Amino acid sequence: MQPVIESHGLTKRFGSLKAVDKLSLSVGKGELFGLLGPNGSGKTTLIKLLTGQLKPTSGDATVMGVDVLKDPVGVRRFVGVIPEQETPPSFLTAEEYLHFVGGIREVSGIGKRCDKWFSLLQFGGQRHMLCKDLSRGTRQKLMFAQAFIHEPRLVFVDEPVINLDPVVQRTVKDHLTGFVRGGGTVFFSTHVLEIAQEICTRIGVINHGKLIHQGSIGELRGRRLEDFFLKLVQG
Repeated sequence: MQPVIESHGLTKRFGSLKAVDKLSLSVGKGELFGLLGPNGSGKTTLIKLLTGQLKPTSGDATVMGVDVLKDPVGVRRFVGVIPEQETPPSFLTAEEYLHFVGGIREVSGIGKRCDKWFSLLQFGGQRHMLCKDLSRGTRQKLMFAQAFIHEPRLVFVDEPVINLDPVVQRTVKDHLTGFVRGGGTVFFSTHVLEIAQEICTRIGVINHGKLIHQGSIGELRGRRLEDFFLKLVQG
């Protein structure tokens, strides 16, 4: 399987804290890869390293064949990113923000693309509201839309459904699995183990900055992911 994400010995220190510790990882094209770990285990830091938002202390990584350390902006040209915190600009409306992203991404037909996402995620009634006035769930919908608006082939998602109602959660899960079936790749971080077991093709478990497990969901052989996960992180 052709790798679209590779890291070797990736390490990030914040003072004396090793948030990511000599982490080596490979994710193949067409995978829906779930990164699991307790709070503070290094999940968000790893995503920021792989998307060029943070510079590693040591180690290296490539994403879509681009060296993350040498060309962090280049990486972000090719991927979509849904951050853990929903932070669209407060002074723009939801629609203005998507048009802004479309302009930066140099996409054509931005109006029709916006219509598609407002309809799919059921927030067309908020398209003219300022982002600062949107609920957390609606901001998450907006960040989901901006990550896919340019039709990338790889998307990084940090906690994809945490603020969404059950109806939209199902829509998001269906879109992610359909995106992968269509040849895309998803790398997502979550601590909602039920979602990971439902939609992932493969998982990695990170604890105290170290990757302590990689494997396919099929390897669980009917066991609950929760039981497997707790046994790993609790030793």
